[in-house]
Amino acid sequence: MEHIVFLTGRLAEKSLINVLESMTPTPFSWEVREIGLQVAALMTADLIRRRVPAPIAAQRVIVPGRCRGDLDALTQHYGVPVERGPEEVKDLPQFFGRKAQPFDLTRYETEIFAEIVDAPRLDLTGIAARAKDYAAQGADVIDIGCLPETPFPHLEDAVRLLKSQGYRVSVDSMRTEELVRGGRAGADYLMSLNVDTLWVADEVPSTPILVAREPADEASLDAAVEAMTARGRAFLADPILDPIPFGLATSIARYVRLRERHPDVAIMMGIGNVTELTEADTSGINAVLLGMAAELRIAAVLTTSVSLHARRAVREADVARRVMHAARTAQVLPKGIDARLATVHEKRPFPYSPAEIDEIAQGVRDPNFRVQVSTQGIHVYNRDGQRRAVDPFDLYPQLGLETDGGHAFYMGVQLARAQIAWQLGKRFDQDQPLDWGCAVDKPEDDLCVWQAPGSTRKKT
Repeated sequence: MEHIVFLTGRLAEKSLINVLESMTPTPFSWEVREIGLQVAALMTADLIRRRVPAPIAAQRVIVPGRCRGDLDALTQHYGVPVERGPEEVKDLPQFFGRKAQPFDLTRYETEIFAEIVDAPRLDLTGIAARAKDYAAQGADVIDIGCLPETPFPHLEDAVRLLKSQGYRVSVDSMRTEELVRGGRAGADYLMSLNVDTLWVADEVPSTPILVAREPADEASLDAAVEAMTARGRAFLADPILDPIPFGLATSIARYVRLRERHPDVAIMMGIGNVTELTEADTSGINAVLLGMAAELRIAAVLTTSVSLHARRAVREADVARRVMHAARTAQVLPKGIDARLATVHEKRPFPYSPAEIDEIAQGVRDPNFRVQVSTQGIHVYNRDGQRRAVDPFDLYPQLGLETDGGHAFYMGVQLARAQIAWQLGKRFDQDQPLDWGCAVDKPEDDLCVWQAPGSTRKKT
């Protein structure tokens, strides 16, 4: 049986032991070592090396999630793997459950077309900047959107510029002459052709996205599919997703029927009609839409980022496609795979009960304030006792910081975050910003979640 040593600080020691005992029986034996510091979050790799003698009689060492420093160097020093655990002790059961069944979020099946909807109104520099932003959020193809009755004299230049920068490019227009221009300039895809305009596909090598004459005219979409199949050309078919309340449910049924009629055809789903035209947080909408895409094996989605409330739509679609692909592949519910789509609320927002916080507070012997959040509100404590309230304005007069501007500012920031966390049901960790999932940029976004070290983003 694997033996694991957990390193911790004095304040967290009892809680860590209680959590480990609550996990009994575990597939490993364990011991807890308090290494002589009060707060576990202050642990560093250098401090561990100084205070924990080698060798360690274990197969693995788990250090607090906020432990800073080079753990690979510690692994070499002790001769056993040294790993970061979760940031909160209470998350250990989920940590070990996740370790037992990892999900590969480097894989996905659905590509993302991100549309620059106002491309004719942008100069080439603006188009390139928008493309760079969308690609950074996860877009695979940059779609140049044309506008009705709006001249686009630099269409060819835009296509050539983006191609020269390494992007795959799509041109989206209701005017066949613009599609032909885009195709001749080197566009990889053209949106959208119906059975009456397939001649455009004969003029240029671009891959067409096929639509019906009218969304309800499924027979005309089938005719276009059959015509392109006969030509031996690659294509995508799009039955068109309608907005709420103008036929969303009916249009979803069209996608289901198309998949039933054509099991092997590449399908595109334009999801911007729902994310842009619904005043609701787009992370949840994208989760559902990309979940349907996974079930139907949708080859690509077209998304937009026009409305300010949808400004993270591309990143959300990127996270959602990976999560839903992993769920479908493993045949599990999309829970416990990745939490970044839960931007407003959290599954386990309050890891400690008021009673547990009371117990921790009784062990504090220094004047530094600790801030925690429970179901009952905000807890602030130090050696002088504990204060609890739901409004920071009720707490501040009790802190005695009237003559300490720097400390007052610090506590103001912490209490404001704590209040937001309590109101929304979010995890609060002192000295850390609130976690808004994929709604905001974070450095680890480039890796697109937890994956094996050295692995790269890949499509499957």
